[in-house]
Order: sequence, then C-alpha cells, then structure tokens
Amino acid sequence: MKNLIYSVGLLLITTSCAVVRPGEAGVKQTLGKFSKNISTQGTILYNPLTSRVIKESTQTNNIKLLLSLPTKEGLSVRSEISILYRLEQEKIPSILENLGQGYESIITSVFRSASSDVCAQFYAKDMHSGMRAKIEEKIKEKMLINLEKQADGIELIAVLMKSIQLPTGLASSIEQKLQAEQDAMRMEFIIQQAKLEAERKIIEAKAERDAQMIVAEGLTPEIIKLRSIEAFNKLSQSPNSKVIITDGKAPLLIDE
Repeated sequence: MKNLIYSVGLLLITTSCAVVRPGEAGVKQTLGKFSKNISTQGTILYNPLTSRVIKESTQTNNIKLLLSLPTKEGLSVRSEISILYRLEQEKIPSILENLGQGYESIITSVFRSASSDVCAQFYAKDMHSGMRAKIEEKIKEKMLINLEKQADGIELIAVLMKSIQLPTGLASSIEQKLQAEQDAMRMEFIIQQAKLEAERKIIEAKAERDAQMIVAEGLTPEIIKLRSIEAFNKLSQSPNSKVIITDGKAPLLIDE
C-alpha cells in the first residue's frame, strides 16, 4: 500500500499538465531545448522538474506606443502608435529560441528606428493630412526589411499613427490654411452656381425668342383673315346684342 502511494505521489510530482486554449500555441521546452512539435489546442503533459510549456498567442496582437516623431523641418510630433502583428505558428519555436519571450521589445526597437528614418523625410503637416497613410506604409516596409533579418516569423500586419499632436503654432497655421481653402471652394461653388443660373436664363430667353419668331412667321395675311372670319362666326351665334366695329379684318366688341 505504501509503495502504491509512493508511486502515485512520485507520478504526480514528475508529471504536470498544461492547457492550450484556442488562439494559442504551446511549445515544450526540455532542459533549455525547444521541441519542434507545436500544440494548438488541448493539453500537454510534461515533467515540471525538467520541462516547461510556453504558450504564445497566434492571434493578431497590438503594441501601443506614445512617441515623439521627428519631421523634415526639425520639429517633433507626438503620436499614439499601434503596431499590429501576428506570430507565424510554425516558427514560434525558432522565435523563442532566438529572441525569447521578449520579442515585443525587438518589434518596438525596429519601429523606433524605421519611424525616425521615414518621418524625417516628411513635413509635420504631412502627418496631419492624406499623406499619413503613405508614411505608415513606408514605416511598415522598412520594418519588414529589418524584422526579416532579426526576427523571422513575426508577421507585421499594419502600423497605425493615431492622435497626431502637432506643435501649437503649426496646428493653428494648418487650421487657418484649411479654412481658407474651404472658403475658396465655397466661393468657387457660388460662382459656378451663378454661371449656371445665368446660362439657364439665356437659354430660356433664346427659347422664348425662337417661339415668338415661329409664331410671327406663321401669321400670314391668309391666316389672320381666316381667324377673323372664325371670330365673326362665333359672334353671330351669340344671343347677346353687341356693337361690332371692324375694318373688315378684326372685330372690336362693345357690350350693350
């Protein structure tokens, strides 16, 4: 009985279990050496005296930084940075062996270097305009080159610059410029509308003139005489007494 209890106790001491949840990858490290086998879900049995299980996320992760970035004119622009990355599952043992679990510090260092080089090529106002996407893409491209050399297996998804804080004087100048551009666009719109309205009136006037010309051309002496006869016929059918003054061409009525 004692031997059985001793055996069970020894088994419990020398055996442990790690649970790998969805979105994680587990790698067993035995006497400092990482196993090539990667577990994505379920349990991993290991000897706690000689081994341990390291679990890493295989989902998209976000590193947030608040940095002052240099600009082409020598200013500093503060920005909140998000670096989105993901570990390539099959390369996790290699990442842990070469970089350890502090690989995020490598990503951060690579970003600091890349962002300084790229942002120094742009003006501060560019970071507050449509050029921001181009700056982000260039930083990402430079980071990918450096990460391939230092940290193969880290997939860089995106670099996002948020909450750009320009120097106070520059921010005011940019706001004034944008306001002036908006005022110019508004005035251009008003002028364009006025031109369109003038063109509309000209078209209406030409149409009215053409219509009058057509009517005038159609009023021949024969047609006028015919209309006069028709008018006399209608008057003759009226039961009211009337005085008709005419030159034989057009009637003029006077009611009695």
